[in-house]
Amino acid sequence: MSENKVEISVSDDVLEKMAAIATREVEGVADLAKKTVDIKGAVKNLNVFKAVKVENSGGTLRFDIFVVLKKSAKLRETVEKIQSNVKEKVQTSTDTAVTKVNVVVADIFDDLSSDNG
Repeated sequence: MSENKVEISVSDDVLEKMAAIATREVEGVADLAKKTVDIKGAVKNLNVFKAVKVENSGGTLRFDIFVVLKKSAKLRETVEKIQSNVKEKVQTSTDTAVTKVNVVVADIFDDLSSDNG
């Protein structure tokens, strides 16, 4: 009896997009950061300005996500929701364990800052 086994490989770009979508779904997230201040990364990697980075190692995933939160967001609560949502969505979609979701708050969006008064 032969087994029909299907192996699926998901690219890092797709994993990063999945995490980005899951991050943006969280209440209090204004957007993903446009740039990161990552001096170590600049030396190691030419693609420094990614808001979502994935490390795929030994069948597990680790994410670094740089976000801009809304001024009204509760920081701890919002970061925990991002971590939970990314982990749940990626694991459910890929059947791959997400061992860590690091969230860096790169900025706070103040919708009043664009006003002149």
